Amino acid sequence: MSGSRRLVAISDLHIGYAENREIVEGLRPAGDGDWLLVAGDIGEYVRDVEWTLTRLASRFAKVIWTPGNHELWTPRDDTVQLRGEARYQHLVALCRRLGVVTPEDPYPVWEGEDGTSTLVVPLFLGYDYTWRPAGTHTKEQALAYAHETGVVCTDEFLLHPDPYPGRDDWCRARVALTARRLDAEREGRPTVLVNHYPLVREPTRVLHYPEFAQWCGTELTADWHLRYEAAAMVYGHLHIPRTTWHDGVRFEEVSVGYPREWRRRTTPPGTLRSILPAPANRGR
Repeated sequence: MSGSRRLVAISDLHIGYAENREIVEGLRPAGDGDWLLVAGDIGEYVRDVEWTLTRLASRFAKVIWTPGNHELWTPRDDTVQLRGEARYQHLVALCRRLGVVTPEDPYPVWEGEDGTSTLVVPLFLGYDYTWRPAGTHTKEQALAYAHETGVVCTDEFLLHPDPYPGRDDWCRARVALTARRLDAEREGRPTVLVNHYPLVREPTRVLHYPEFAQWCGTELTADWHLRYEAAAMVYGHLHIPRTTWHDGVRFEEVSVGYPREWRRRTTPPGTLRSILPAPANRGR
């Protein structure tokens, strides 16, 4: 292979589905120097994360991973029964053995063929129930409303925040830690911000069940795409792949999603989204 280098992205591979596992088998770079961003939700089992990242790391020049909520679940039948922070750190150690970059590693610098340098920043930030349904004013009210409607994220049962009291506490700790690090290490470079969840609430406005937004991000990052001079913000989770613009910044939702979802789309599943260089046809 040869050709121009690209920074490409995908998320929400959900390889527990045989059809999605086949998609992973078919993922290939277009050129020798392509980097791949994987924005979470490979699957629920550690063995599936290892299977996927082993293959991708052998094909792409660099693979950069950030966790989704599904990787942080602790299913009863997983051979790894670690919970919360311990599970996350176990996945970080797994990635390091495979040469995959995580949110705990030095941020890699993408050197564009036009001479530009961009800091690629994998984030692990979470959510804190601040994207609440209309008419609710507290986390408790938002969760009560979700339970009344029957729209409750499985995280409430399988994603344990240990040792933090709640998932919102874990989110706030991660946001504070990451902001300190970015403020100290960015050195004025533009960024590509990669998180499983969007950093602003606007992409969730199209959700069929708006109460689900409380499990999709935090108000604490509402200005990060501007504060950290993002050339692009990459996310997944919503299973609504598209390009949107917020304050002049390109947001790329890059999820594959479940077979019942991607079968309805015209774009072939597993199409890698080009992040850098910026596609000429991604108009505002």
